[in-house]
Amino acid sequence: MENPNHSFQDYSVIEGLLKEVHIPPMFKIRQHFDDTHLTDVAGEVRRQLENKGLEELLRPGMRICLTGSSRGIANMNVVLREAVSYLKRLGCHPFIVPAMGSHGGATAEGQRLILSGYGITEEFCGCPIDSSMETVELGHVEEEGKRLPVYIDKLAYEADGIVAINRIKPHSAFRGGYESGLTKMLCIGLGNQEGADSLHRDGFGVFKTRIPLFGNFVRTHAKVLFGIGVIENAHDQTCRVAVLRNEEIPVEEPGLLEYAKGLMPRILVDETDVMVVKEIGKDFSGSGMDPNITGTWSTPYGGGGLKHQRTAVLDLTEASHGNGMGIGQADTTTLRFYEKFNFLETYPNALTSTVFWPIKLAMVLRDDKMAIQGAIKTCNHIDPKNPRIVLIRNTLTMGELYLSKAYWELAQNTPGIEIVEEPKELPFDEKGNLLIWEERQ
Repeated sequence: MENPNHSFQDYSVIEGLLKEVHIPPMFKIRQHFDDTHLTDVAGEVRRQLENKGLEELLRPGMRICLTGSSRGIANMNVVLREAVSYLKRLGCHPFIVPAMGSHGGATAEGQRLILSGYGITEEFCGCPIDSSMETVELGHVEEEGKRLPVYIDKLAYEADGIVAINRIKPHSAFRGGYESGLTKMLCIGLGNQEGADSLHRDGFGVFKTRIPLFGNFVRTHAKVLFGIGVIENAHDQTCRVAVLRNEEIPVEEPGLLEYAKGLMPRILVDETDVMVVKEIGKDFSGSGMDPNITGTWSTPYGGGGLKHQRTAVLDLTEASHGNGMGIGQADTTTLRFYEKFNFLETYPNALTSTVFWPIKLAMVLRDDKMAIQGAIKTCNHIDPKNPRIVLIRNTLTMGELYLSKAYWELAQNTPGIEIVEEPKELPFDEKGNLLIWEERQ
């Protein structure tokens, strides 16, 4: 007999439970943040490389490994292309490796596909992309009486030099002097699944010390030449590029992280009853949706973001390749999300990070409208006729969002908020699909 839990066909009982739940009128706003950004990213990368005196580190014929990240980083293919071009002008032979720990289903082909989805291809970047999950044990570090192995991608290890390239920004699971950036790229990204597993073994509570411990071991025991750190403004635009020589990385990266923190976007209201996220994905955050914005933390080692009772997640991006990491932070989701959710793409992240909460499945409801209604119904101590709802597209697109009518007066008196439209009913089609921000679907 077919298991009825797998069919999701008859929602009549759920419809009855939700029929009195009204989604209030909502109004569109624009949030204004500093939009200073680089108008010529390629030119800035060239200037930074040429002004750093790196020629003394490079010799004709050297095989140089550059790192490709699994994140949707603005202009990352351009940064890689310009770094490749610079190295080739000096007679070197650059190549790119996917440096993303256990992402892409922890397979070489899966990781190559992720890079391709971001426009990081051999044709665009002008060099080979070599993908392998094979690692080399570089050595051991000591921490609290434990002897911990440090791994590095075998292709990177065998190269004549390594260039670490990554975005520098606050991490989605912990706080420390080194979060997402060059140091983390060296020890987790370049560690492939085996290296990421070794570093995550004791959880995110040790990352504040373990990231610099592991990262600096790789930096001083492998052939790391320099790094290129990219920082984005609140509108997901490249606003700064920093080229750091090997010895400058541990000194200057913490300051760049603080600079990046000051540029982070946020939701300009402090709390809500229901947060609705149109789409999540690994192209936005390692957590699917950045908890620095949404407050959907999967560990107790971070903090901040929007205070809320319930979260409804409506869709998963194609660029995430089925990796539904982050759905565990939602309370309701849609059948559309469930059908895109690839368990085998997602589970390696949890098994490596040792954090299971992000992969737990939210309540699967038929459509967008029902998922929002389910989130509203289960809130406690709210005004059911006028609930507070914040609707965002994703955590990389924070310039435009929707607020429910309950925020009307607050929005008129909050600096940085521009009201674009009067409150009106959200548009849904006959299948219950939300008819805004459809171009990515």
